[in-house]
Amino acid sequence: MEIKAIKTEQDYDEALERLEVIFHAEVDTPDGDEAEVLSILIEKYEDEHYPIGMPDPIQAIKFRMEQMGMKQKDLAEAVGFTSRVSEILNGKRKLTLGMIRKLSATLNIPTEVLVQEY
Repeated sequence: MEIKAIKTEQDYDEALERLEVIFHAEVDTPDGDEAEVLSILIEKYEDEHYPIGMPDPIQAIKFRMEQMGMKQKDLAEAVGFTSRVSEILNGKRKLTLGMIRKLSATLNIPTEVLVQEY
């Protein structure tokens, strides 16, 4: 097992290729240990070179509503009125702190996502 830091795109590609070969290795075996270490190194490289930003708050709300099979009227309790839900989802009204807290609890969306500027 030759483990080294992933510093270049070529190192990254080689690490991915090797991980693909040993991905299903048994835990607590040399290949299993190598797969675990490679996974950590790959994740670190990806976090530094391919960061994924947080989603837009309104898009996150719409996505979660779709996942949960909810309609706009289902959010009226969290934000006040059905018309207010429509205004928020169309970008005509900003979320208040109270709405953010209720939406976070109702839709299980982290508050860090909902408090962003949009």
